[in-house]
Amino acid sequence: MTAELVRGQNHTLPQTRLEIRVSAGTPVVAGATLGDERGTVRGIEWIAHPGSPQLPGLEVSQQAAADHRLAVDLEALPAGAHRVTVLLALPVGAGGPVRFGAVPAPFVAVTGLDGTEIATFTLTDLDAESAVSALELYRRQDAWKVRAVGQGYAGGLAEMLADQGVTDPAALAGSIQEAVTRGLARSVAPPPPRTPEGDRVRHATGSADHRPTAPPPAPEPPEPLADPATTGPAHTTQPHTAQPHTTQPHTAPGPAAGGPSAAGPSAGGPINYAHPRRQHAAPPSPPPAAPPAQPGQPAQPVAGDATGWSMDERLYNQIWGMFEDLARAVAAYRSAVDFAESRMDQELDRALSDPRNRIGGAGDRAREAARAKRDELASRAREALDRDLAQLAAEAAVVEPALPAAYAGWGNPVWHAHRIPMEIPMALRIGDLHLPERTDLRIPLLVRLPLERGMWVDSGRTASEAAALMDTDRLRRLAMETAVAHAARLLAVYPPGEFAVHVIDPAGSAAGPLAPLVDSGVLAGPPAAGPGGVASVLAHLTRRVDLVQMAVRARAADSLPPDLDTGEQLLVVNDFPHGFDDRAVTQLRYLADEGPAVGVHLLMVADREEASAYGPVLDPLWRSLLRITPVADSHLADPWVGHAWTYEPLTIPPGSRVLEQVLSAVAAARRAAGR
Repeated sequence: MTAELVRGQNHTLPQTRLEIRVSAGTPVVAGATLGDERGTVRGIEWIAHPGSPQLPGLEVSQQAAADHRLAVDLEALPAGAHRVTVLLALPVGAGGPVRFGAVPAPFVAVTGLDGTEIATFTLTDLDAESAVSALELYRRQDAWKVRAVGQGYAGGLAEMLADQGVTDPAALAGSIQEAVTRGLARSVAPPPPRTPEGDRVRHATGSADHRPTAPPPAPEPPEPLADPATTGPAHTTQPHTAQPHTTQPHTAPGPAAGGPSAAGPSAGGPINYAHPRRQHAAPPSPPPAAPPAQPGQPAQPVAGDATGWSMDERLYNQIWGMFEDLARAVAAYRSAVDFAESRMDQELDRALSDPRNRIGGAGDRAREAARAKRDELASRAREALDRDLAQLAAEAAVVEPALPAAYAGWGNPVWHAHRIPMEIPMALRIGDLHLPERTDLRIPLLVRLPLERGMWVDSGRTASEAAALMDTDRLRRLAMETAVAHAARLLAVYPPGEFAVHVIDPAGSAAGPLAPLVDSGVLAGPPAAGPGGVASVLAHLTRRVDLVQMAVRARAADSLPPDLDTGEQLLVVNDFPHGFDDRAVTQLRYLADEGPAVGVHLLMVADREEASAYGPVLDPLWRSLLRITPVADSHLADPWVGHAWTYEPLTIPPGSRVLEQVLSAVAAARRAAGR
């Protein structure tokens, strides 16, 4: 039976291998400190945080997220550790809330590895605090207990670390926030949260445990021409067990653009402190169930096996569910293998600490027994992973052929029958992701539309091992071809005239890769070259951002000039920073910061190393963009666990003319619409 704790209450823990699950209405930083019998933290080696996420017996997330799972093995803690304190903090400079009083109360649960809740605690009555000690696990004689703490700190992470007895807490807090900033820059943006109508629970095949959760507070109506990001803030995911695909449901993202959406509470508005695990509204009807499986066998996967208001939304939810399943399944496997290695080391240390075991065959037998146990644990973990991977692979095999064009790769036949739509889809596929445990299991990387952040195609040879082996000119051409293909996909999935592409090519060096866009006549104007062309395009888009921002603030969309194109705009910039003076660089930074809120997006093709002459002034620009590569590279992180995923760009099949066909269809649709 679950113990629902209040501040100061404790509860005995029935086991020592645990998970601590954090659910918050906004991304938070999660960490933990170890304390001795007096609660003293002996040094930074006893602190787990995003910059140093692993300690013996303890692992935390590598980045800020709305949901966290902290793995704890109390028996594997360092000698002398008698206390584990779980810390939460709001990330600094991420554009989110600066105090816990402005967000829903965080919810913390201590669970077994099978997901069974042991104790829960909702952190209410927080106001100006930006950091909080959530709970602590502590040893009392020969038993471990959990205590609900809920101690907040208005001084933030540094004040909380100082209270833990950490030396130089300000420096450590700064390094933690810097690690969080790096994680946010490389993380794939999660899907939006569940909607006010109720949870969209994706049906995990073979699962009988579908535990509902409560919807967040109802959002305020969005303002005219408001930032698309305000209709889909950070995603909150349903906690998963160690074998996620077959045991726990997903929290699915919201509806397509134009439908109802969920927003976080506005600053100063009322906060809903309702228990975040309570059900208040029934979810929508599920899709048709999969065919029944044979006894003892998993259910057969079905495309669209997720809730949603349309098949496209169901497929979108299903893909994100597969992404999360794979992330968590691999995390469980890696954690189990690490545990097996740690346990073997501890058993060897204990066995060999006895001088009698250092001679004769006793020591050898102890080593063999410890290694055999390690191998057995690792083998069982691999068997569980292989079952999950096989199920996901079977699901991917039925999902891929069913995808609409916006979600499909260039080789999918759906592109040959594609017609320019009358409304934008929920998302666009920009590549594939995979992990080394099974490289042939690819997860489509979908980004929400309208775009919430720009993209940067890294053309540098230092970007990855594959890039380092490639000729510089070939790599730059490939990077520009990648950008052109992404621009073409965006044009093809928007209604006629509602998406425009501008190109800046200062030296005219990208004429070859740009030929499909230029020849088809789909660009808003010829590629801008030379200082005059660069200045003209940047001035035009900067003016558009300024005017639309003023209209949004004044709630006066009708006052916009009649010649102003309020459709989405994409600026493709080649070979940055060559040909850009200080004014142009400043304008680019402005577009990167302010443009996405009013429909102006950047697609940069650049080598960051070559931009180093500008110094750190451009660091915010790079962090605001999603980095992708023209060749495979392991640099993107998932928003749940933080694995380093290998990104594979979408490629056009050799000899195919699908790109030219798609652009011709875009041009024909524009002519038919008179645009």
